[in-house]
Amino acid sequence: MANEILTARKGPVLEITLNRPELGNAASDAMAVELTKLLLSAGESAEIVVVRGAGNDFCIGRESMGKRPPGPPPEAFELRRRNDVVFNCYGAFRRCEVPVIGVVQGRAFGFGCAIAAVCDITLAADTAKFQVPEMAHNIMPTMVMSALVDRVARKAMTYLVWSTAVIDPVRAREVGIVSDVFPAAELEQAVEALCAQIMRAPRPARTGCKDYARAALDMDVAGAIEYARSIHAVINSSSQMLPAHKA
Repeated sequence: MANEILTARKGPVLEITLNRPELGNAASDAMAVELTKLLLSAGESAEIVVVRGAGNDFCIGRESMGKRPPGPPPEAFELRRRNDVVFNCYGAFRRCEVPVIGVVQGRAFGFGCAIAAVCDITLAADTAKFQVPEMAHNIMPTMVMSALVDRVARKAMTYLVWSTAVIDPVRAREVGIVSDVFPAAELEQAVEALCAQIMRAPRPARTGCKDYARAALDMDVAGAIEYARSIHAVINSSSQMLPAHKA
């Protein structure tokens, strides 16, 4: 397990790499637990998190996809407890204190598609592929759908789920899974440029934007506007929010 998720610090950036390239970075439950811990503690020492996969793929899903464990099916309450490993992981992406950037190359299927969607920003190579394949394995995929529910429009989500179609990154950008698409050879340069741009803003502004994006979309319009009024005044009154110097 120690080598299945790698971490590295590059200045203010914590890089988290799913490291099972020989398996398409298929994720075990233990990896989901570790990823959850890393995301929830990232804000203690990092300003940005970058999540990527080693090798040719981002993540082809959970290693248990399409496999039934031996013995009788578990009772519903026990199955819910087991599944919370994944639901908690999706929640950690949402609750992480700092921006989370997904970097997708190759396949992002199932769990991989879900975590690509639930990142704050996702940059993809033009060779990336996305799929929600659970229905093809006789799995009802509300687990993945819970990650897509506030990212992907209803008709797009139901199409992805029921068709199990493999879509390209341009289509993934259109439906809300991906933020932007770059030629594969330019992807890393784009990630570095984005991180540098984010770090140009004062920390209160970065924190305020993360907090607003996390909370406001769950509010009604009036509540989201009132929250914007309040957080705008609080953040912009910070001593760190000095006017930018003109070049």
